[in-house]
Amino acid sequence: MLKLFLLALTGFVFFGCTSNLIVSTRKSLPPVYEDINDTYQKKHDIPVSVFRLQNYTDTPRAGMRAANIIEGILKSKGYRVISHVNEKKYSLKKAHKRAKEDDSKYFIYGGVSEWRYKTGIDGEPAVSLQISLYKTKNKKLVWSATGSDSDWGNGSIGTTAESLMLEMMQ
Repeated sequence: MLKLFLLALTGFVFFGCTSNLIVSTRKSLPPVYEDINDTYQKKHDIPVSVFRLQNYTDTPRAGMRAANIIEGILKSKGYRVISHVNEKKYSLKKAHKRAKEDDSKYFIYGGVSEWRYKTGIDGEPAVSLQISLYKTKNKKLVWSATGSDSDWGNGSIGTTAESLMLEMMQ
């Protein structure tokens, strides 16, 4: 019984120090690959315009940094990414217009509300963001996820954000 208690206490200490919360409109992004049969997958050409996320933090360029990670994740999933991360900030209306000019099927828009190291001895990284995928044709919201995560003091904001985004966009 004592061993079970110590195991439960260890699990609480180990897993209780990090947090992760995700709220999403649907399970995943639109699939790029379609299984035709056991040996063949068809790849769809899905162009996505990615815009700098709105930065609601005190950290300079947090929206740009987050959008850059999103670009990499989308490329690794097979999407054709059209980047607007290094350009000026767009309103949702102007991002929609620009995505139409790109002939993108979808566009990504969102915001970052936390991108920092917490104060204290450990200085844990903390990230909170919202990502939305809109259909360019009619500006219809197709997928949206909001998530926040923190990590141990030896983690970085970049790795914490990437693991959160990977989980959000799986």
